[in-house]
Amino acid sequence: MVSGSGLRKPSPDAIPQPDPRNPTPQPNPGWNRRNPATRPAATRPGLASVIEVERIRQVRLRKRLKLHPRDVARFLLLLGRMTQPRLVLPGSTVMVTRRTLRRHHLFRPDPAMRQLYLYTLAVCAREFGVLVHAVTLMSTHEHLIVTDPNGHLPDFLRRLHRLVALGTKVLRKWEGPTWDHERPSVVRLLTEQAIVEKLAYVMANPVKAGLVRRAREWPGLTVLPQELGRRTWRIARPEVFFDADNPKWPDTIELSLTLPPSLEGAYDAHALRQAVALELDRQEQLAHQEVRRRNWRVLGADKIRKLSPYRRATSFEPRRGRNPTFAVGRGQQGAFFRAVAELRAFRRAYRQALEQWRAGMRQVLFPKGTWSMCQVHGVVVST
Repeated sequence: MVSGSGLRKPSPDAIPQPDPRNPTPQPNPGWNRRNPATRPAATRPGLASVIEVERIRQVRLRKRLKLHPRDVARFLLLLGRMTQPRLVLPGSTVMVTRRTLRRHHLFRPDPAMRQLYLYTLAVCAREFGVLVHAVTLMSTHEHLIVTDPNGHLPDFLRRLHRLVALGTKVLRKWEGPTWDHERPSVVRLLTEQAIVEKLAYVMANPVKAGLVRRAREWPGLTVLPQELGRRTWRIARPEVFFDADNPKWPDTIELSLTLPPSLEGAYDAHALRQAVALELDRQEQLAHQEVRRRNWRVLGADKIRKLSPYRRATSFEPRRGRNPTFAVGRGQQGAFFRAVAELRAFRRAYRQALEQWRAGMRQVLFPKGTWSMCQVHGVVVST
């Protein structure tokens, strides 16, 4: 049949008809329904996994395949896995670690890389009010110890890592990602002992890697015990990436190291530097023993400066291991169990609040320290 417009109309037999055995699915009402009982069963919290397991069982039965309990356990584990919520508390002192992509030596020690990283760190620290206590920039990763007085740590890290990545791409003429795809490691330091140990750990990292014999020999960006709370860098704007006409990027900027505020009652400045120096000496001795046990040859500062930024580290390093979220230091068993209980209570309260929020209860109270839901959805957070 031809219509008046010249287009051939399809015959009724040619029009696809709905299959009664497979009815047209109804639109998903979403999570904004006031009454959770009116949702389809597949969208109700707690029932999706049961329905999916039954569906998989029916499919395997039709294919004459046996559904092993191990397969069900794997499916439920993957279905229930979610990113752990971040606990962001104002005033926390943390150690931050992040690797380059596939451990390329993109941060090889040289004046240009040092200037780029220090300038970016100073700009971001001033923008978000973050206090910097120690920093070591290895050729394949960064170590930072900072205090976040205002609870802006995720914004600070996002800004810092983005600018460092873009600047490194220009400086090294690098295509592709700069950072590894894993999230940065952020470890809250909950005791004075943990802060002292991690300050020494950051300084001793080049020794642990078998690159130099002493922390003071590292040719790149680092901090030594006598510089804690004393050192100030005055950094000129790098010639690459940062636009001289943009007022956000000053010609010069200062970055001063501060002492962790949480240690004011436990240490004075001199005692803290002495405690970190003793801990650094202990960790260097342990690192020397490990280097001898593995029969490594210390690379030395001269060879480190000649590394190609486009090569990868070849030493073995385990991947996908545990990613701790807090540290309490040696001999702090009571603090450890208190920290575990606090973290479990936070995650439990967060998940309960999230289930209620998904059910439409928008005024549910989330636990103190909730970050992403507060920033993205404006949920109510306990104070």
